Amino acid sequence: MARADRNAAVAEIVESFNASDGAVLTEYRGLTVKELQNLRRSLGENASYAVVKNTLAKIAANQVGISGFDDLLTGPTAIAFINGDVVEAAKGLRDFAKANPALVIKGGVLDGNILDAKEIAKLADLESREVLLGKMAGAMLASLSQAVYLLNAPIAQAARLAGALQAKAEEDPSILAGGAGTPAAAEEVPAEEAAAEETPAEEASDDAPAAEATDAAAPDAEATDA
Repeated sequence: MARADRNAAVAEIVESFNASDGAVLTEYRGLTVKELQNLRRSLGENASYAVVKNTLAKIAANQVGISGFDDLLTGPTAIAFINGDVVEAAKGLRDFAKANPALVIKGGVLDGNILDAKEIAKLADLESREVLLGKMAGAMLASLSQAVYLLNAPIAQAARLAGALQAKAEEDPSILAGGAGTPAAAEEVPAEEAAAEETPAEEASDDAPAAEATDAAAPDAEATDA
């Protein structure tokens, strides 16, 4: 390969690393051209699948600051550069490898960290971004429903109170005037009882001397008879 072509190839790999959210290294030995095309289609728009030379991939990895990548670059290598949901792309590669054992997942890189084949398998077992977003949306809707219920509960209580007040007001209109109803009329007291209860204290004091005077006159009557 001419030096210019070599540099262009390295630059292309560097650009792919920089533009991707993650990368998975695979060995494609034994896969047919048609199977490789099917693999690319199965990854969809979330990933691009490129066959690379190991020496050029090592140079590109070093240029983007990825270390410890050399051990994975053995044998025929193709890299899936993932743009988007890394978990979903890892699931696609895992499922394709199950159906096509010739595809071997060797490892990958995510956020600058090197992942081995087992870690890629664990990544594929995680829930996808869409599933997590769906669960998050469901949790948010549940929280909003609870919030709406809490906000509406006092309003409903106030409506019931207003209804009860209106029903009471129809029975006793004075409630709406600020009172709790007209007090019950006091029972009428007969005139004689009212007069007796209101006898002045000084009248009772006038009766006492009269009684004393009667008692004093009694000895005089006895003296006259004698």
